[in-house]
Amino acid sequence: MPTAREIMTNDVSCVREQDDLRVAARRMAELGVGSLPICGDDNRLRGMLTDRDIVVKVLAEGRDPGNVTAGELAQGEAVTVGADDDAAEILRTMGKHQVRRLPVIDGHELVGIVAVADVARSLPDRPVGDLIEAISERP
Repeated sequence: MPTAREIMTNDVSCVREQDDLRVAARRMAELGVGSLPICGDDNRLRGMLTDRDIVVKVLAEGRDPGNVTAGELAQGEAVTVGADDDAAEILRTMGKHQVRRLPVIDGHELVGIVAVADVARSLPDRPVGDLIEAISERP
């Protein structure tokens, strides 16, 4: 079974925890992505920021995205997988936490992102179908 390192996207860009959400949104638009890892000055992962976070937690509440930092939206410890974790572990983690993208770490270093699409390309249909079902369930 393939590992996260073998199927991840390794060209990963972070938003810094002190960057405001306008900077983060521009970076997402430039990269054509809906989420970015939030990294500290020490390059350690602090969390994940999604376009939905910006809309629901900032814009919908009438807050100015220029006055809110990415770090303010980093909540608790980010859900991650290790670079050498296999696809079965990736599926379990995505399903358990109902996420579509996982940061991949090697030690404490962020080395990539693995998305449902990456898993789908590397595995037979049934496990991917089970994952989609698991992450789509409402708690």
